[in-house]
Order: sequence, then C-alpha cells, then structure tokens
Amino acid sequence: MDRPAAAKAALAGISIISKGAVLQGGQGEKTKVLAQVRHARILDVLAEFGALSVSDVAGQLNVSEMTIRRDLAELEKEGKLARTHGGAVRSEQAAEPAPASALPGEPPFQLRTVKNALAKQAIAAEAEALSAGARTIALDVGTTALLLARRLQDRQHTKIFTSSVRNAFFLGEGLAEVYLPGGRMRGDEMSISGPSAIAEFEALWFDIAFIGISGLTEHGIYDYSFDDAEMKRVFLNRSTQKVVLCDASKFACMSLVHVADLKQFDVLITDAEPPGDIARALAKAEVEIRIASPARRMAS
Repeated sequence: MDRPAAAKAALAGISIISKGAVLQGGQGEKTKVLAQVRHARILDVLAEFGALSVSDVAGQLNVSEMTIRRDLAELEKEGKLARTHGGAVRSEQAAEPAPASALPGEPPFQLRTVKNALAKQAIAAEAEALSAGARTIALDVGTTALLLARRLQDRQHTKIFTSSVRNAFFLGEGLAEVYLPGGRMRGDEMSISGPSAIAEFEALWFDIAFIGISGLTEHGIYDYSFDDAEMKRVFLNRSTQKVVLCDASKFACMSLVHVADLKQFDVLITDAEPPGDIARALAKAEVEIRIASPARRMAS
C-alpha cells in the first residue's frame, strides 16, 4: 500500500475504536476517552507520514473540523506537533534521525516540514496570490510546494501538474484537475522522475511554475537530486512565468546539483531580503523579489 493510502487507512480505524471506547462510563469519561484516542491516532499517523490535513482527519474520524483544530492546538502546546495552514506536521522535538536511505546531505522530508515553518507558510500564501488567474500550474516537489498544494485544493477550472505524490494526494481532495506523470517514485521525497515523466511534461506548456530548491547563490539555484533537478528544468523551460520558492535559510547554500542560472526564472518568493551579493546578482538577472512576511501572513 502506498503512503497516502496507508495514511487514510490508518486514520480510518479511529472512528471504529471510538465507538467501542464510549460504551461505558458517563459523559465526562466519554469525552476524555474520545480525545485520548483521537490524539493517539493523530500522533501515530504524523509519526509515520509527517503531515495531516484538518479536513481529512475530521472526515475520517466523523467529527467536526473545529474538534480536530482543538485537538491539534492541545498537541501543539505539548510540543508534539506544529500546526500549519489547514493541518499539522511533526514537531522538531518529535522528529527522528535521518534514515539511512536518505541521500547524503538531504534532510528527510519530515524534518524539513517543521524547519522555518512560518516562513514557508508565508511564502506559500504569497505564491497562491501570484497564481490567481492561472489555468495551468506546474507544481514542483518540496515542503513549501506542499503547503502551496494545500492552498490550491479548491481552485476551480484549473489544471495542476505536479511531480509530487504528496502534492497530488492533497490536491486530489479538492476541486482542481490534478495530473501526475508516469515514472519511478523516489523514496522519502515521493517525487516522480524518469524518462517517461520528463517526456510527458515536456510536451506541455504551463501558465506558471512554482519551483522548490535547496539552495540559492549568485550563481543560480540548487537541488539535492539529479532526478528532481531534471524535472525542475522542464518546468522552467515550459512555463510562461517561472517562480522560485526559497526561504532565507537557503541563501548562500549550494547542493549537489546546479539546476539553473538566475536568468532562467522570473520571480523569487522569500521571507527576507537576500544578502548583498545575491541581491545584486538577482537585480542583474532582472528577477523580481517578493518578500512574504510571516508577520503579515499571521495577521491576514
């Protein structure tokens, strides 16, 4: 069973357990037991899959979204998770060491979901606003792209093309038309790559593409994976507007693969002003810089 399907299967068992758990005792005991069961199962699924949406959990447990938001708030106070727009991810305190299967230098996806979470949420909100009016959207892999995917769930009359199984899982719950290429899935990242995937998306043209990266210097943008880098180049080459999503922690960082020069994209969405040398290089390349402030995002 694949991870998204397994996550839903894991959640599906909660309502069954809850029905059996409330047959005895008074109303106060019933509420306490129900909450304990929900919390335990939510943490079990987060430990394995890294992220959950409020709507998905509420639907699977047959409770209101408000109930789940209260559950997540309580668990966040205990340091057991971090809330995001519409859901939650594992907290850094609960994160596990990198598995042996992770690429050298590439942190596991679950750890990256909680790093600079507020900045990434702000960047995703700015990206959502920039995508208004687009009918065809290319959406790359990565933790910021996943937050954007959840914001685009209910975008009507829009086709979204993504190489991320995680993105497709959340988008598939909404109103947009979602397209995944055929190919090989790369383990922890759950990204699709390979000749068939490249060929399918190379035949298309997108109104706007959102690219996730692991590093940005005055020489260009970088990624950890050869396979994912190849798909990023397809998105850059086949889109009218090319947007890079990059929180400030990635400035002046280099990874294994040089994806593209600065001149090959149009917009950088970040959460802070780039340092001087990078800012000058971006200006020379005529890249528009959009600063997505976490403070403004929280106030909106």
